[in-house]
Amino acid sequence: MTQLLRQWQQGDVQALDALLPLVYDELRRIAAHELRSHRGHDTLQPTALINDVFVRLLGAEQLDIGNRRHLYTTAAKLMRQILIDRARAQLRDKRGGGQWQRADFIEAMALPIEQNTDLPALDQALSALGALDARMAEIVELRYFVGLEVGEVAVLLGVDERTVYRDWAMARAWLRQRLDA
Repeated sequence: MTQLLRQWQQGDVQALDALLPLVYDELRRIAAHELRSHRGHDTLQPTALINDVFVRLLGAEQLDIGNRRHLYTTAAKLMRQILIDRARAQLRDKRGGGQWQRADFIEAMALPIEQNTDLPALDQALSALGALDARMAEIVELRYFVGLEVGEVAVLLGVDERTVYRDWAMARAWLRQRLDA
């Protein structure tokens, strides 16, 4: 996959043709898992979410994805942004306004977050965490938005599982403090 990514970025259209089915199937599986886990996106299908990710990836002016890990973390960030954009749209008055609250969203993330936490606040908190410790923010994205297990995250990041568990616990505590404030 890394070789195909490099060839595609060097302008090889055939590499993109070979890469898309590999990436699409895996990302579609991840998107289906995430959408099943989080109610509130009932009108969004996994195919549509992945298509939105591909539109953003292919529309990027400067795309520098060097390996499988980078591809999945970029896709996770794009999925997060797409879901946040949808949540913001639902909050607007022309879309009915009100509070966007989903207990299952918060429970699935396994974060001790108040039930009234909205996605834009969570996005800001994750961005602030990323500024302090990029690996912790990446672990949250991979665990929550991509749906990877601790062992899979450890392999992608090239760290020990204990490191992932420790960073996951620290990230949860930091996010709790940030969102409670």
